[in-house]
Amino acid sequence: MTFRSALRRALSLRANFVICSAAVLAASGLPGPAQAQAWPTKPVRWVVAYPAGGGSDFLARQLAPQLGKQLGQTIIIDNRPGAAGMIGTDNAAKSPPDGYTIVTGDNGAMVFHTAMYKKVPYDPAELVPIGFMARFPLILAVNPNAGFTSAKQLIDELKKNPGKYSYASPGVGSPHHLAMELFKDRTNTFVVHVPYRGTAMAVQDVIGGQVPMMVLDTAAGLPQIKSGKVKALAVMSPKRIPSLPDVPTLDEVGVKGFDVSAWQALFVPKGTPPEIVARLTAEMTKAITTPDVKARLEDFGLEVVPSDGPTLGAFVKKETTFWHALIKERKLSAE
Repeated sequence: MTFRSALRRALSLRANFVICSAAVLAASGLPGPAQAQAWPTKPVRWVVAYPAGGGSDFLARQLAPQLGKQLGQTIIIDNRPGAAGMIGTDNAAKSPPDGYTIVTGDNGAMVFHTAMYKKVPYDPAELVPIGFMARFPLILAVNPNAGFTSAKQLIDELKKNPGKYSYASPGVGSPHHLAMELFKDRTNTFVVHVPYRGTAMAVQDVIGGQVPMMVLDTAAGLPQIKSGKVKALAVMSPKRIPSLPDVPTLDEVGVKGFDVSAWQALFVPKGTPPEIVARLTAEMTKAITTPDVKARLEDFGLEVVPSDGPTLGAFVKKETTFWHALIKERKLSAE
């Protein structure tokens, strides 16, 4: 065989290989490099596993127009509430991994539920982290007429009278519930849990004096605190928050190492091409730090703290280890 004929044969084999590879990709439904590079060519669906009007929905709707503008496509918010966020999260986890479904993940969906519930329809590992977006700081708050003047005085009173007092929460397995259980664990106190179906009803009963205390997030709590309807005793962040500069941290009153928030992050179905994952991370970070978007989120009580996927993944792993141990130790369950 001459050199020229050998070269023609090699080129022919290479061409056949490329054609076959493209055919396999097309048949499998998996996006090839060219498809990933062209993404997005149609609207992107953002699953929010909670009803419209809540904190998760607010964050998505504030961020979606800017993110869509950067991507050159519409971002459609798809509210799929139910089962403490598990219905929407499961829907997203089982969607095609083509970059056209993104989902908000939070403490409950990505950490708490797999320890609190006997059966969860998805595995958090079915979702790939895009990045941390923001968090709602949590506040230990009381009815102003309940007789509690400070966090230290509250702790002393709870220690003297185990079981005498109760606390409200938006529901079993919520960040607010787990934060209070951690507070009880760290202070060696016993306070009776009164779960509600949502934040609004819980807050109203604290304002009305039916329940003396609860953990509030900044979105629901700041308006009530500033109007004097509830009293903030301490924040559960490591540092004081700008919106409540006069309210001490739990660390300052002797409950050391307390760092709990209601966090919000972005995920995509496992198998989404890495090129799309990388672009979503970059565009999400750019969108959420756009001055007007960031200002609206902060006015709502959110702390904007974007990160990349690996950082979020390591954070979720650490959170899972910590909270699952606490849930098991305190024999907590949502069943």
